[in-house]
Amino acid sequence: MEIGFDSDKYIQMQTEQILNRISQFGKLYLEFGGKLFDDMHAARVLPGFDKSAKIKLLTALKDKAELIMCISAADIERNKIRADFGITYGSEVARLIDNISALGIKINSVVITLFEDQQAAISYKAKLENRGLKVYVHRKTKGYPYDVNTIVSDEGYGANPYIETTRPLVVVSAPGPGSGKLATCLSQIYHENKRGVKASYAKFETFPIWNIPLLHPVNLAYEAATADLQDVNQVDTFHFDAYGKMAVNYNRDIEVFPVVKSILTKILGNIIYQSPTDMGVNMAGYCITNDEVCCNAAKQEIIRRYLRGYCDLKNGLVDEKATERLEFLMSKLSLKPEDREVYLPSHVKANKSNANAMAIQLPDGSIVTGKRSEKMSAPASCIFNAVKKLANIKHHENLILPEIISPISELKMNVLHDRDSALSLEDALLALSICASTDEAAKKAIDQIKNLEGCEAHSTVMLKDVDEDTIRKLGINATCDAKFLSNYLFND
Repeated sequence: MEIGFDSDKYIQMQTEQILNRISQFGKLYLEFGGKLFDDMHAARVLPGFDKSAKIKLLTALKDKAELIMCISAADIERNKIRADFGITYGSEVARLIDNISALGIKINSVVITLFEDQQAAISYKAKLENRGLKVYVHRKTKGYPYDVNTIVSDEGYGANPYIETTRPLVVVSAPGPGSGKLATCLSQIYHENKRGVKASYAKFETFPIWNIPLLHPVNLAYEAATADLQDVNQVDTFHFDAYGKMAVNYNRDIEVFPVVKSILTKILGNIIYQSPTDMGVNMAGYCITNDEVCCNAAKQEIIRRYLRGYCDLKNGLVDEKATERLEFLMSKLSLKPEDREVYLPSHVKANKSNANAMAIQLPDGSIVTGKRSEKMSAPASCIFNAVKKLANIKHHENLILPEIISPISELKMNVLHDRDSALSLEDALLALSICASTDEAAKKAIDQIKNLEGCEAHSTVMLKDVDEDTIRKLGINATCDAKFLSNYLFND
C-alpha cells in the first residue's frame, strides 16, 4: 500500500495542541468525534493513518485524562447499530469501556442523554450500575437552543447532575453521532465554573479537514460516510470573517456555532472562539505527505459508501435522500462502480458460473474469485482461493477433506435446521483450522489469512450475516451489489 499520511506526526501535533488548550484554560472538556478505536474510515482515506491513533494519543496522556462516555437513550431504545462492527451502540459502549480500561485509562462514568424514562434506557442503566459503573442521566435541556438565559441557569444545564472529575483533561466520547457529547461538555463547564473551576471546551475531530479544499476527495469522502445524516461540508464563514482565511467545516457545526458561542460566553464571561474551526483540534491536513495517494484512496471510499448505501436502502436502513446524496458525490468526481477493481471480475465470474460470486484483490494487485457451490458459500470459496494463491498451493488441491465437510453440512441441515448446507466462511475457516493440525497445506493456508487484512472484495449479492461478520473480522473491505441472496426474508 502506498503511504500518503504521517501518523506519527499527526499524533505529535494533536498532543501538542491538546496540551496547549489545557494550559490555556486550566481544565479542558474535549469532545472526541469519530471513533476512539479502529478508525477504519480515516485509515482508508488517509493511507498510513494509524487506526488506533486516537487511543494511542489518549494513552500517552492517561495520567492527565479521564473519560466520560455518552449514549443517547433514543439509540438504546431503538437498538441502533454501529455498522462497521454489527453491534448495538449499547454493546459498543461496553466494548469501549473494556478496551479503554485495559489500557489503564480512567473511566469516569457513562451519561445517558435525551433521557425520557425509556424502559430500555432504565434497564441499560441498571445493567451498567450492577457492574460497578457510575451512570448519570441527562434530560433535554430546557430552553435549548435559543433561550441562552434559561440554558445557562439552574433550570437548564443546572438541572443535570454534576459529574465530579479530578483531572485536567476530560475526554467526552460516544459510540456514534447524535449521542449528546456537546451538551454533556457544556453542562459540565457550567457546573465547573459555578464551582469556581476554570474550564472550557474543544473538539477533537478528524473530518472534514479544515485546511484542505472544500471539494477535496478526502472531504467529500466524509460527506459520503455521513450521507444518512445529510452532513454537508461548507466554508466556515465565521472563520473567514474573523481571520480572512478559508476553512472547511460541516453544516451542523456551523449552524450550531452561534448558539455554542453564546452559551460559552454566558458561562465564561468572555469570547474564547471566533469560529467553529477555532473550537477544533485538527492537525490532519498538516500530515498529508502524498496528496495523490490520499485522493485516490478517498475516491475508492466514496465508491464503497455508494455501494453500501444502496444495500442499506434495500434493507430499509436509510431513505432515498442518502442514496441521492451518494449519487451526487459520485457524479461530482465522475466515479462509477466499475472504477472499483474487484467489481467487474466478480460479475464476470458470476456470469460464467451462473452463481453468486465474489472477487478479492490481493496485496500484490492480483485478483482472485470464487463462486457459490453446494459445499461452500461464495465468500468461503473466494477466501480459500485467495489463501491458496498466497501460499502457492495448487488451485485443484483440497484444503478440507470431504469427510470433514459432509458431517458439518449434515449437522447444519439435520440438527441446527439451517436451510443452507453450504459452509459459510466461518464454518470453512474452523474446518480448515482442524485440518491444519495434520495437513501441511492447510497449515500454510491458515498462516496466510492475516495477509488478507486491508484487501478489497466485492460480492454480486448481499452477504449472509455470518459471512459479512467474518469478513469484517478479517479486516477485508467488502462491498456488495444491492441484490438479495435469496427470496427468503430471514437472512440467517
